[in-house]
Amino acid sequence: MKTLANSANAMAQGLAAIRIQYQVPGEFPAAVLAAAEAAAQRAPTEHVDRTDRLFVTLDPATSTDLDQAFTIERAGSDLLLHYAIADVAWFVDDGGPIDAEAWRRGETLYLPDGKARLYPASLSEGAASLLPASPRPAVIFTVRVAPDGGVRLDGAERAVIRSRAKLAYDSVRATDLPADFAELARRITAAEDRRGAARVDPPQQEVVRLHDGTLDLTFSARLELEDQNAALSLATNLAVADALQAHHTGLFRVMAEPDQRGIGRLRHTARAFGLTWPDGEPLAEYERTLSAADPRQAAFMLAIRRAGHGAGYIPFQEGKTPWHAAMAATYAHATAPLRRLADRYVVRAALAIANNQPVPDVVTQAFARLPQVMTHAEAMDGQIERAVIDLAETLLLKGSEGETFDTIVTDLDERGARIQLCDLPVVARVAAQGVQPGDAVKVRLTAVDTERRAISFERAD
Repeated sequence: MKTLANSANAMAQGLAAIRIQYQVPGEFPAAVLAAAEAAAQRAPTEHVDRTDRLFVTLDPATSTDLDQAFTIERAGSDLLLHYAIADVAWFVDDGGPIDAEAWRRGETLYLPDGKARLYPASLSEGAASLLPASPRPAVIFTVRVAPDGGVRLDGAERAVIRSRAKLAYDSVRATDLPADFAELARRITAAEDRRGAARVDPPQQEVVRLHDGTLDLTFSARLELEDQNAALSLATNLAVADALQAHHTGLFRVMAEPDQRGIGRLRHTARAFGLTWPDGEPLAEYERTLSAADPRQAAFMLAIRRAGHGAGYIPFQEGKTPWHAAMAATYAHATAPLRRLADRYVVRAALAIANNQPVPDVVTQAFARLPQVMTHAEAMDGQIERAVIDLAETLLLKGSEGETFDTIVTDLDERGARIQLCDLPVVARVAAQGVQPGDAVKVRLTAVDTERRAISFERAD
């Protein structure tokens, strides 16, 4: 991939403009920083000692805000996943300055030149992060995973843990992981297949910082190890969600399936893409046969994502079962409290339930308020991510006006043909008639506007 031209200056200026446009939070107020520094000194006094357990973390190599650590043990034919979650609530007082600022932010925002943290670094990358070597307070969820992949929350406790290693996706060896890591992930994936879950993960553009400080625009390649690690979080979130629902409380992640009209449109789209979707086969089953490596199938995966209703949050409602269509299950977010505000409250509720204690009133009240806050934060995150990609594309192509490029059509709609440049990680649109997804089309770059973060192509063949 070609390094972005003049990334140290043009990219910095563009990112500064994005931060201003979207009002990305900057430094924390002095009162919040002071409160965080004081909270970071708190010794865990309500935690049992689990430092003898062989916990490890697994994240991108550069991550320092580590929410989860895990270890796995056998229990007959079952597997016990001990999933330690950063005990953020231990450091954050309800109604205090750290809490109030977190409610204003909602979640951590990640930009190429740095993150806008949900909590100050002294907590999120210090005392509350499950970094290796030093003891850290955590909430350990013990999830029992049956041979068929069924999950159940077996217990939860506040504990002090010591991570044995900070493992990274690009360097971890199989021998570094618990012996049953791959088997647990296999069970969870098999259970997903049986219940008809369909998590669509087409390739995504991203801007990455290289070791020399320059930036590249590339397509993220999701590793099998990432999917296996995600299965541990999924198992925990499913088990927590079931426990919350059974106790008539909680905050749930929901997503509706495409309605019948949407399904009908998708069947027309599949035919237009030259794909064979057998009559009578449910969408969830057909999705599992798709491959992002095939342009037509990748285009259809994107169409499925657009056809469904976006994911959101809802509190427990009597007589209603919260449902996440992509997971084909009742689902909650509990495993990233350093990065998502909602998770802190879900963890507190699950901890109380597992220990036969009432859910604190402040937690129940938060469940009613959180959907609006989290929706706003997620919308901002999506807008910022798209703006960063648009900026990177303009910088990558600046100075190439008039040149022609080979492309592949990946999608069609009323706005024209969506195209993928063959030699650069750029996705754009062009007015083109008589083309189908998968067709090769030659285009000419007609304009690049770095301030508006816009590029224009015309067909050249």
